[in-house]
Amino acid sequence: MAWMGKGGARRRERVEALERPEYGWIWKPLLTLLVIYLVVTLALGVWWSRTPPPHSVEQVPMERRGDAGGEPAARGAVTVATLASIVETLYAKPGGYLRNDRLPPGLWLDNMPSWERGVLDQAKDLARALPSMHPDEVERLEEAVRGLAGDGLDWYRPATETHLVAAVAALDSELAALGGMQAEGFVPGAGLRRWLADVGVRLDDLSLRLASGAGGHQLLRELAIDSEALPEGTPWYRVDNVFFEARGTGWALVQMLEGVQRDQADVLESAGVTARWERLRAELAMTQRRLWSPVVMSGSGFGPFANHTLVMALHVSRARDLVEEIATALAESDALEASGDGVIQAPASEPEVVEVTRDASPERQGEPQAGGQDVTPEDVNQEEASSQEEASSQEEAGQEEPAPQASE
Repeated sequence: MAWMGKGGARRRERVEALERPEYGWIWKPLLTLLVIYLVVTLALGVWWSRTPPPHSVEQVPMERRGDAGGEPAARGAVTVATLASIVETLYAKPGGYLRNDRLPPGLWLDNMPSWERGVLDQAKDLARALPSMHPDEVERLEEAVRGLAGDGLDWYRPATETHLVAAVAALDSELAALGGMQAEGFVPGAGLRRWLADVGVRLDDLSLRLASGAGGHQLLRELAIDSEALPEGTPWYRVDNVFFEARGTGWALVQMLEGVQRDQADVLESAGVTARWERLRAELAMTQRRLWSPVVMSGSGFGPFANHTLVMALHVSRARDLVEEIATALAESDALEASGDGVIQAPASEPEVVEVTRDASPERQGEPQAGGQDVTPEDVNQEEASSQEEASSQEEAGQEEPAPQASE
């Protein structure tokens, strides 16, 4: 009977194993898959966080116009092509548009979404100014404005990428309409002050938020920033977000400024702001220098740690001041043209046309009259002839008078 007891014990063990199975072997492949997933997402996050290089403003219009790239274009083509390339970069770069991601690794990233916010804000500002620059194509340009509207966080249909694609399509259509010398281009200087005003507001807000993340407000005296006007201090875990938003703003503005300068070079030259325009581009280019630290630090003074936010605030505040100076100079130039002071006068060497009165009687030829006017020989001859006629008429009248009779 012993063999029967052993058989029953084995059956009970098999039943218990089925009822309470041991799954200790499953956690090993699951852990391996999790580790692989984390490594892949980490690598993708590093790759997607790399800032794309700026576009060549000289090549962009020719590339976007396709076969017509070698033909001349009207004023404004470079500006429209530059804006279209900047917007296209938001969804065509590695990883696509990340601000509306709901899954890793885009969900974990914050530097690149902040960079995208800075680029998108500048694209909105320039797009809103385009209808003023080209009033003949308001409907097409308004479509681009609507495509760039919103906060850029839509992830469900229609997602933000859909709106961006529609905006780029509208800008490419506008670029095609500007092809050829017969096309009606942008109005010279129109919309520049409005765009610069929006840019100045963006830069001022960025400089305040960057400065509020500094270690102490006493460090802000060189920035000409009122410490009482600063917003609440940026939390330490948000400092890098504001920093990369400023980098995105500078990345977009450097290209936009170059594109606008190529279209409006004569307007900037007449207003005398070309040198300051170049300084503005150089100041914003300083915001694109390579960040050698793996993290954005906000040190204090001359301590052992750098203060990346304070350096960025310095460049942004300088750019803001230059934008205000350029906008003021453009306004003064427009006011001079409106008042007529800019009309070219005749050279001082050219003689003025003067009317000579008939009763002028200079004593001798070539002497100036009382009004300082020169008398020509023709006028002198006419006056001599008239005087001779008067003398002859007087003589005739004297001969016809009877002789006086002698008194008795």
